[in-house]
Amino acid sequence: MQRTDKENYYLDIAQTVTERSTCIRRCYGAIIVRNDEIVATGYNGAPRGRVNCCELGRCIREELAIPRGQRYELCRSVHAEANAIISAGRNKCIGATMYLVGIDAKSGELLSDATSCSMCRRTIINAGIEKIVIRRTKTEYEIVPVKDWITQDDSLIGME
Repeated sequence: MQRTDKENYYLDIAQTVTERSTCIRRCYGAIIVRNDEIVATGYNGAPRGRVNCCELGRCIREELAIPRGQRYELCRSVHAEANAIISAGRNKCIGATMYLVGIDAKSGELLSDATSCSMCRRTIINAGIEKIVIRRTKTEYEIVPVKDWITQDDSLIGME
């Protein structure tokens, strides 16, 4: 038996977390690991006490044909990254690694282009997370240093 490498071990757990997602468009799972210990998990879904999209059977962003990466303020969900950070608190996030997996809700296929939206990127930066490991295929992943999101400030697009 071949032992799974640490990154894929944590990505497998993040992928399992996607099974709790309530989004009918894309399911995301995130876990925060610090000092080789899982400190929090998060998945995308409506705020506590509100009706989930899977229960409503509709997605306003889908109905309005809003492209990926736009108009997240219309989304009912709190994103997986934000939910994990809320659960952990900033003190447990400083210097940590976040593992992120995205799944297409209709096909069940991995999203090979999964990434954090600009709002989640700002939250991740402020939480003090050091790097993000994003699953691309069952065994391949990308490691993104959060400092890259600081220096490549996507909020300045069009302001330069």
